Amino acid sequence: MYIFDQIWIGIAASGTIPWLIILLQPWQSWRNREDLIAEASDIKTPIDLSDVTVLIPARNEETLIIRTLNSLENQGKNLHVIVIDDQSTDKTGQLVENYKTQNIKIKLIKGKVLPDHWAGKLWALQQGLNEVNTSLIILMDADINLANGMIKSLIKKREETGARLVSVMVKLQMESISEKLLIPAFIFFFKLLYPFSISNSRNKFVAASAGGCVLIDRDLLNKIDGFNSIKGSIIDDCSLARAVKSTGALTWIGLTKHAFSNRSYPQLRQIWKMVSRSAFTQLNFSIALLMVTSFILITSFWFPLIAVLFAPNIIAKSIGSLGLVSMIIAYTPILLYYKRSLLWHFTMPIIGLLFMAMTWESAINYWLGKQSCWKERVYSRSKK
Repeated sequence: MYIFDQIWIGIAASGTIPWLIILLQPWQSWRNREDLIAEASDIKTPIDLSDVTVLIPARNEETLIIRTLNSLENQGKNLHVIVIDDQSTDKTGQLVENYKTQNIKIKLIKGKVLPDHWAGKLWALQQGLNEVNTSLIILMDADINLANGMIKSLIKKREETGARLVSVMVKLQMESISEKLLIPAFIFFFKLLYPFSISNSRNKFVAASAGGCVLIDRDLLNKIDGFNSIKGSIIDDCSLARAVKSTGALTWIGLTKHAFSNRSYPQLRQIWKMVSRSAFTQLNFSIALLMVTSFILITSFWFPLIAVLFAPNIIAKSIGSLGLVSMIIAYTPILLYYKRSLLWHFTMPIIGLLFMAMTWESAINYWLGKQSCWKERVYSRSKK
């Protein structure tokens, strides 16, 4: 009986310890201390953005590109915008050509055929980079909307921190059940993997950026050989941050609710595809890390609950209860930030299983010869 009790205590402890570690880490990655708020400009005296170019790679984005361009109209005057039509088969290029501008200067580039060993987005950005004449560049996805004053705030954060790369994790759609279930968790896991406070320091071992909206110095980008230095990267945003940090420059990443994506993921499979395309890449294609990750997801998300429900002794139940409370404390800030109901705490065991399954699918696809599949393009294992 003593051994049986010890087993239950071990089960409860193995699920509780990871959450205690998360809460007690000095960098406290579960908190939301890095937040960028757009400072709306006076409409009568708009900020001069003549030294800024926005690069937008666009592949089959006819339903979203106009809203993205509209949001740039409100940022200031003389803003340069380069849209790279990345071999679209829809009306993306035509819509950009016919767009009537007021405050922005748009240039459309017809993207060339994707060369070997390049990821599509990076190839499009490299073609746009060759046309840039300003000292500051904003890399922005074609589905992103910026609130009035967001570019001004990005530039101000650059000046305040001295960072040569400033990025924000834009607010993703959270309307469908699948989005409400998994998107806050996706951001929560990202912040655990890349603690923002460490990434924003001079520590070169942790580097992160969020590719949807990135402000970077052109001179620095040229110094690292543009996007050629990371041309085959699937997780291009973090690869770019590592390349920037390797020069000794600082980077800054934070959350924001003033830049948001118009792209929706109404079905579970769509989010699944988004996560699985890079999950095993995140683990450096390591079977050992895959096993460790799977073990942690099972134990930390399920063992505290199992101990509370089924353990026959009060010690194991108490340890399991501590694990559940710690889990709730860690996840609460991200739910509050995005104004989600705290009832989503009850779904956390399901979330853990789903993310583990996505990671395994990512690994299986890699073993079958596909590193990633995105935007109707399949990237082979040779792209690293």
